[in-house]
Amino acid sequence: MPPPIRLNGWRVARPVHRRPGSPQKSIPIYHPHPTRTFSTPPSPSLSSTVSADEISHFNALASSWWDPHGPSRILHLMNPLRHDFIRRCRGSVAPAPCGSQLSYLDIGCGGGIFAESAARLPRTQRVLGIDPSPSVISVARAHARRDPLLSSKLAYANVSIESLPPPSPSLGKSPSLGKKREGEGGGTYDVVSVFEVLEHVSQPAAFLRHCAPYVKPGGWLVLSTMARTWMSWLTTIVAAEEVLRIVPRGTHDWRKYIDEGELRGHFLSTGEGYWTETRCMGVVYVPGLGWKEVEGSEKIGNYFFAVRRNPES
Repeated sequence: MPPPIRLNGWRVARPVHRRPGSPQKSIPIYHPHPTRTFSTPPSPSLSSTVSADEISHFNALASSWWDPHGPSRILHLMNPLRHDFIRRCRGSVAPAPCGSQLSYLDIGCGGGIFAESAARLPRTQRVLGIDPSPSVISVARAHARRDPLLSSKLAYANVSIESLPPPSPSLGKSPSLGKKREGEGGGTYDVVSVFEVLEHVSQPAAFLRHCAPYVKPGGWLVLSTMARTWMSWLTTIVAAEEVLRIVPRGTHDWRKYIDEGELRGHFLSTGEGYWTETRCMGVVYVPGLGWKEVEGSEKIGNYFFAVRRNPES
């Protein structure tokens, strides 16, 4: 019998489900003191926050990205909440001038679920989706080509945020990205989205520093990720990956999860006056019902987090 798992002092036997003669597969063990946290200092040997293992994992999922019942089903179900959260953030401050349009930079866009849906919004001017995985970018481009109306508003680039050229203020109001070269900077953006990405990068603090310059003054950096708690370990690793198999096995590494307080502390420590107000919304996945907002759940599991760049910065 495998040794028990300890959860902050509780001893929980690890379940074993295998056929006679088959190799034993153990569930990743929860440890209350992970070896890597948000505040881990950057490694001088790392020139990128992108992990080769993560890229390989998502390359393997590329072909099924747009299957609403496939491995990316959870992302499809979450997409409406992404838009709701962005609208709520933007609606919490002084409204934009009537008729103004929005620009989006979707970092780690994957196959384009959010980027494409953002490009379809009537007030959207332009969307640039970037991702270091060549396979998922190919899927995103192929899916977008099905709708010719997207060509003037939506573009993709197979680059990481570190490889994207610095933003040029003169391009901040460019009407279209359709004619820009791959990897070319596109100015700053009203919304920079980083959905379900932060828990997959090697150095989250360094990664967020690379994202910051692309946010337009008065714009929002919007993220979604998971708190690093024993509850998130149970729900996202044991339940979602090992038992229910609603998420491909090996998608998550619990040690890379980010607590809401760590995110808030990072932005508070970043240059006085650069960032202003923050917003947070906890969400829970309910089988059969989808994602639901649950107040306070950001302390134990999935959550959205947003921070606004100072309009005067």
